[in-house]
Amino acid sequence: MFHPGELQAQQKAGYQQVKAALYPYMPEQHSLFYQGLQTFYITVQDGSGYPFAALIQGSPGFITTPDESHLSLQRSAVDAVPYLPALKEGMAFGGLGIDFSNRRRNRVNAVVEGFSGDRLRLHVQESFGNCPQYIQRRALHALDPRRSLQIETLNSLDADARYLISAADTFFVASHAPRQNGVGGADISHRGGLPGFITLREGKLFIPDYSGNRYMNTLGNLMLEPRCALLIMDFHQGAALHIQGRAEILWDTQGEGRVERFWTVEPERILRLRQLLPAAGTDVEYAGSTLTAEG
Repeated sequence: MFHPGELQAQQKAGYQQVKAALYPYMPEQHSLFYQGLQTFYITVQDGSGYPFAALIQGSPGFITTPDESHLSLQRSAVDAVPYLPALKEGMAFGGLGIDFSNRRRNRVNAVVEGFSGDRLRLHVQESFGNCPQYIQRRALHALDPRRSLQIETLNSLDADARYLISAADTFFVASHAPRQNGVGGADISHRGGLPGFITLREGKLFIPDYSGNRYMNTLGNLMLEPRCALLIMDFHQGAALHIQGRAEILWDTQGEGRVERFWTVEPERILRLRQLLPAAGTDVEYAGSTLTAEG
């Protein structure tokens, strides 16, 4: 059920006998959920094994589920993210569907089978849901197919980037672990909190890790492979930062409230993404105790 990194992370956190509802296929409710989405968060690795995190999008139906073991994505949605490495047969693939209007999310780990015409075909290896903790409820504006993603490479976090980080209430983290005995692979997961929950300390992103489902998918991956990618969202401007770096888990650094530990990421590669989403897509409702981060 869990790979060695996840088991090690659970042990270091003091968790015992963690149970998870992981499926080697997509239950019907997962399939129907993906088919109705307009946005989908994905991760793959480049040839060196460095993960990337991306948002792909389209009209409902740009994701289809031919059967319980396959996802199919519109090729144009993938091609619209030029910073992704070329997708090749056999690559590990992680996906996260999230509906901010009702705070529902499902995750899928898969393997790329290849392109067929205008579709990307993925073979599902794991499918599972997550609780709605730490998801800020918001309504995203209608997508504009004429919008073109603008990408700027940054040598360091400039003033605008630091402001985006200080105001963010949501980011996505891409990580991976070698697949062994049917577990592992690529993963992208959601993190959320009140604006300002991510801080900068000595050039590193300092991130609280809240109590969650105890699966330890992300931290378990980082135990085995510290390289990760963060997609830090600015829903108000329709922008984001894509930061690749190496993570360090601070197991002995205690926090307050629901913060169980912290982890840091030292940026190595930084991209500023503009026109990722329509601007002002942030009708947000902070729901008090629901603000958390998936474990």
